[in-house]
Amino acid sequence: MPQHFGTAVAAAVLSLAPLGSAVPASAVQPADHQPRHSTVLGAFAATLLSPATANSRPPGANTSPDRPCLPGANLHDHPRPVVLIHGTAENAYDNWNVLAPALANAGYCVYALNYGATGSPLNALGAKATGRIEDSARELAAYVDRVLRTTGARKVDLVGHSQGAGPMPRQYLKFEGGATKVHRLVGLAPDNHGTTLSGLDAPLKAVAPVTDAALGPAPLQQVTGSPFQTALNEGGDTVPGVKYTVLATVYDKVVTPYTSGFLTAPPTDPGAVTNITLQDVCPNDTSGHVDISYSPNAVNLTLDALDPTHRATWNCTNVIPFPPLP
Repeated sequence: MPQHFGTAVAAAVLSLAPLGSAVPASAVQPADHQPRHSTVLGAFAATLLSPATANSRPPGANTSPDRPCLPGANLHDHPRPVVLIHGTAENAYDNWNVLAPALANAGYCVYALNYGATGSPLNALGAKATGRIEDSARELAAYVDRVLRTTGARKVDLVGHSQGAGPMPRQYLKFEGGATKVHRLVGLAPDNHGTTLSGLDAPLKAVAPVTDAALGPAPLQQVTGSPFQTALNEGGDTVPGVKYTVLATVYDKVVTPYTSGFLTAPPTDPGAVTNITLQDVCPNDTSGHVDISYSPNAVNLTLDALDPTHRATWNCTNVIPFPPLP
């Protein structure tokens, strides 16, 4: 299937869900006239079309780090490029159909990479971020370096989902020289301290060779107590000079417990970490692990984290209470 055709079909299907196209962060509705969105439909549509769109550019973002920044109305107010990092078995297109255009509409320079497309037969279906996390972190390091050269910026902000919200960028920050090149990491549903996968971790570890062959090495690296997790978290959760925002959801059934994503700030810099539970801010938001990046409230909380002046410009949006995805 031609790539441009797949992208067109994806756009058409995603338009069936209210969040399938750009979400202007500044378009605030009165509290009693909030639109109702299905984050489930938007996430499902994007995932369904991944084989056709896996290497497509999310609206509002560059995928090539050598491409000049897309212009934004308020770019002078947001001098740091934002690099979007998708999660395990996802890709830049299906993960960032909502957040990338929201950031671009707010005047950010947005880049979205694909990484880790090794080690699993699922790669042929558009799934990426399945390879060794250490290798993926080196991919991120090279990508950020090229973004900095292209834009002339001194630092970037990182925004990620799942593996891309925690383990992989934190590996980059701690072991691949990223600490001097990143201002802030915003993580949506990260598994910073591993996951029990709702009890599936033990059976998956019991057949580790089969799991690795089918899914790639990254999934087992993220289970609670893995050697990778132990090495990553030894000596503390953070690195000096970087600010961290974690956004978790109580409906997460992939990162379990969902509080595993929360980070602990060092005693010397208690303000380095902000941990947020989505439902503490927007109680009616039922977004789970898979569809949190399609939640308008998660989008606004991300914009809050990147720019504190944004907080006063929005109210929580109602989310259609479909049975939540994992």
